[in-house]
Amino acid sequence: MHLPADYVHAFVGPPRVLSTGVANGPLAGTTLAVKDVVDVAGVVTGAGNPAYARDHEPATENATAVAQLVAAGAIVVGKTITDELAYSIAGRNVHYGTPTNVAAPGHIPGGSSAGSAAAVAAALCDLGLGTDTGGSIRVPASYCGIIGWRPTFGAVADSGIVHLARSFDTVGLLARDPALLLSAADALLGEQAWSAPVTSTADVAGLGVDLAECAEAFRLIQGYEAWAEHGAWIIKAQPDFGPDIAERFAAASQITADDVRPAWRLREAVRKEVIDATAGGRVLIGPATAGGAPAIAADAGTIAAARSATMRLTCVAGLAGAPVVVLPLAREGHLPLGIAHLGAPGSDRALLHWAARHFRYPQ
Repeated sequence: MHLPADYVHAFVGPPRVLSTGVANGPLAGTTLAVKDVVDVAGVVTGAGNPAYARDHEPATENATAVAQLVAAGAIVVGKTITDELAYSIAGRNVHYGTPTNVAAPGHIPGGSSAGSAAAVAAALCDLGLGTDTGGSIRVPASYCGIIGWRPTFGAVADSGIVHLARSFDTVGLLARDPALLLSAADALLGEQAWSAPVTSTADVAGLGVDLAECAEAFRLIQGYEAWAEHGAWIIKAQPDFGPDIAERFAAASQITADDVRPAWRLREAVRKEVIDATAGGRVLIGPATAGGAPAIAADAGTIAAARSATMRLTCVAGLAGAPVVVLPLAREGHLPLGIAHLGAPGSDRALLHWAARHFRYPQ
């Protein structure tokens, strides 16, 4: 099949057919780009770092999520650029560059599912498969003006991915068409039961948690798990990381089990607050990010400040294990700003079905 040229530098290498789906499935003919922390058979999963790519052999089989989408008819058309080991929400990679954000030229695409989001926004593919730990689908969806779905934790199989923090990692999707997103999500969710329909009211109520405390708890648990996941390899391989990634892993290496025990307790409290607040199909709505995408040329301090402010918003879903659908409904000046719709754990289909019925992507 003819594939468009990668004019936004979203892919690892040129787009090419890596796996062909069945001809009669619900996703037949749908093109799918896969974040380079997710295995595709015959391709090295490089996780955004050349040393990691050198140390790993090509995947012997598709990740479960890829296999499910291919079984539904999707055509895998390439692997996409990610932040190193998915430990960032900026979308800037010192080794492979920054994918172009066509919705906000001159601004970062957001990460770590940067390439998948940039490819979807530029119409180089229909669907982007990504992962979301602390916002890595939600942030690029917001910055690139597209739809993003972070599933309920554990609702989508995560076998065959490079993990960052196992108690937060989720595999989800980016798209322009909410109906297509729902169809693809059906392939990934399998037998997950329907929850109550979502309700749309204008009620305003406090969640009962301190967002700064939540963000710190998330940072500690994520860092502790990230070092448990990758610390031994980092010590052995001594990879060349970008400054922000290197700093994050250095800090993670110092986090102890004693440090995270209070964070684990807060996590349980947050989960209870979210379950109570979303009872009966209620959805929590707010900005997906703390503003529009920072400029590519922004200094490190500006990028760090944007990350910190955004993590105070994204951490709640991670701590609660709750699903979020981000829709491109707002703007900050000329920049896209996604609106996050957070539902009760297990309400993925209800959220996605509501989006498919009520939202149309601007053409």
